[in-house]
Amino acid sequence: MTGDHRTGPPTAGSERDTLRAFLDYHRATLAMKCEGLGDEELRQRSMPPSTLSLLGLVRHLAEVERTWFRRVFEDHDVPLVWSDRFDFQAAYDASTSSRAEAFAAWEAEVAHSRRIERESVSLERTGYQPRWEREVSLRMVMLHVLLEYGRHNGHVDLLREGVDGTVGA
Repeated sequence: MTGDHRTGPPTAGSERDTLRAFLDYHRATLAMKCEGLGDEELRQRSMPPSTLSLLGLVRHLAEVERTWFRRVFEDHDVPLVWSDRFDFQAAYDASTSSRAEAFAAWEAEVAHSRRIERESVSLERTGYQPRWEREVSLRMVMLHVLLEYGRHNGHVDLLREGVDGTVGA
């Protein structure tokens, strides 16, 4: 890692600004923890029998962004990034993936998510979550995705330490 360039969330502000800032902070954490690593290092698995890797988590979080923003608020039928059969586990198989491929997909999905959030008039906007077959609010989606990042960034910390001993942030 080359340093901590993340912007910390505000200590005061509106609910929406705070949610947006925390989500962007966690997105930046994922990217930062993968800095300076090549494809092989990013594909390095944690420990048997787990197939979890940094690159697999980047791919998974691209699916999370797509599933919770694009599929809920724009196109319920858009396929997953890594599977046309809605196999959410497919994203974790990064054995033939590259940094360029995974990060391009993740960054594109983050850009879609940010646009959808910014174009929404309020956190009360609802969309349809096809997997749950029910309406969900933008507030709920932002909180759900934030929790996904929080949980997976904990995995990212351990994976990065296992790759090259880097800890912190």
